[in-house]
Amino acid sequence: MQVTTPMHCDASWFQHQVLDWYDRHGRKTLPWQQQKTPYRVWISEIMLQQTQVTTVIPYYQRFMERFPTVEALADAPQDDILHHWTGLGYYARARNLHKAAQKLTEDHKGVFPETVEAVSDLPGIGRSTAGAILSLSRGTVAPILDGNVKRVLSRFFALEGWPGTTANLSQLWDWAEQLTPDNRVSDFNQVMMDLGAMVCTRSRPKCDACPLQPECKAYHQGRTTELPASKPKKDKPTRDTWMLILQAPDGNVYLEKRPQSGIWGGLHSFPQFDNRDQAEQHLALTGLEADLEDWTLFRHTFSHYHLNIHPLFVPLANVPNSVREAASDAGLWYHPGIANQVGLSAPVKTLLSRLF
Repeated sequence: MQVTTPMHCDASWFQHQVLDWYDRHGRKTLPWQQQKTPYRVWISEIMLQQTQVTTVIPYYQRFMERFPTVEALADAPQDDILHHWTGLGYYARARNLHKAAQKLTEDHKGVFPETVEAVSDLPGIGRSTAGAILSLSRGTVAPILDGNVKRVLSRFFALEGWPGTTANLSQLWDWAEQLTPDNRVSDFNQVMMDLGAMVCTRSRPKCDACPLQPECKAYHQGRTTELPASKPKKDKPTRDTWMLILQAPDGNVYLEKRPQSGIWGGLHSFPQFDNRDQAEQHLALTGLEADLEDWTLFRHTFSHYHLNIHPLFVPLANVPNSVREAASDAGLWYHPGIANQVGLSAPVKTLLSRLF
């Protein structure tokens, strides 16, 4: 691959600096670093996308206890997987884990392929994640380029502009390929992630503790606070939804499963409506007589828009058997202590905490 901008340092110097730092300071005791297998590394890499290590650890441990193998994950009901993912957010990750496990079982007998290209063909796995899976578990020589590595390289080479542009991504991959060693590639890729997470952080980077400081362009140019450049901001639109919280006399609340596509795909949620009138009409059509209690509006923010949630609490005096049976065809009556294990979105958990 043609390099757009030549490196200003020797690759062997770079490798020596970071590997020496790894030997003295790198993370070596994380749960997924023990008894490494492609499966264990894969689960950790997907969980660590958009999520901090300290948050991931307990989720990872519970997930691996419940789904210890590719086959166990492939055979599990999606609701069970989403239940164990509840609270981590970005639920498409969990749905893709399930799809990829099924593909691995059906097409590869539960064994990860040998090449980055083949692993990248699995749902939810891109080039960087595939490289991490194979390099960390098998020592395959493959560069990675997660958010931490992008930040380290962007500062070290003083990359101009947002790293996410097509041209800048190509440049970053060029540098990552040149710098990745033939030996100790697992340690090298791990330390690049460690440096981004522990030293070359988004704010207040610890430059005095960084092994790359002597040759870091951003440091010597006094630009560590401005690099890497942020993604150009766009104003997020705002949407509204009304959530109908139906609570039966026995305390159970009604939840229905959302479509697989769209927000909170496959999770269970309160019935949602575009406005209050629609919610009232829904109640009237079901034959339930009850007063709606407006709870305080709150906002949930996604990566691409804000969602204003208007909770409507409906304490039911009774639930006719015909209504209960018809509702259960489309959803379930839920109580945290006795309910089936299902995936719940963060706003639903917030609202449930007011009831239980």
